[in-house]
Amino acid sequence: MKEIYMKTDGIILDIDGTLWNSTPIVAEAWNEIIEKRDDIPFRFTAKQLTQLFGRPLPVIADMVFPFLEEKERHDLMNECCEREHELLRASTQNILYPGVAETMKALCKKIPLFIVSNCQSGYIELFLEKTSLADCITDSECAGRTGLPKGPNIRLVADRNHLQNPVYVGDIDGDRQASEEAGVKFCHASYGFGKVERKDYVIKEFSDLMMLFE
Repeated sequence: MKEIYMKTDGIILDIDGTLWNSTPIVAEAWNEIIEKRDDIPFRFTAKQLTQLFGRPLPVIADMVFPFLEEKERHDLMNECCEREHELLRASTQNILYPGVAETMKALCKKIPLFIVSNCQSGYIELFLEKTSLADCITDSECAGRTGLPKGPNIRLVADRNHLQNPVYVGDIDGDRQASEEAGVKFCHASYGFGKVERKDYVIKEFSDLMMLFE
């Protein structure tokens, strides 16, 4: 981690692989749905999902169900996500990464926090409901709501909130690419799902944000 403080007027956060790891629960939910079918010979594992997450859901559907017609595979992915929401809402597991709740509650008192994800509509709201962190977040956006990929959504949130020097915190190279597309600095959450070659900053645990930004 660079031994400097970065001046920023907003930290925009990814969810999966950055704030929490929902992959075991999501794998269970998706498998419940596909087990009802005779034409899908495989089952998902949490590890496999770490390699898929970060992409828009229609892209994931195209990757994992290419043998189905386009409408059918997208409808199936929507069904998987509905069950995912049900299991996440019912779960009593704490799937936040260490220090996330405490750091967000402290950090939001000095720097506005935002969320931008490639997730489906309702996922950010579910995350905030389950973690009781809604009061920490100033604004959010997702691909499921806008139909836009992550880069334009980062830019949308930055412009909507008049941010001049924001930073995006994510865990995979797609997050780095989206940050570059949006014209914002990128901070790599190295404890997450992916490796990133180029980054402006890196954190080894979420609480490092308290030491990195002011």
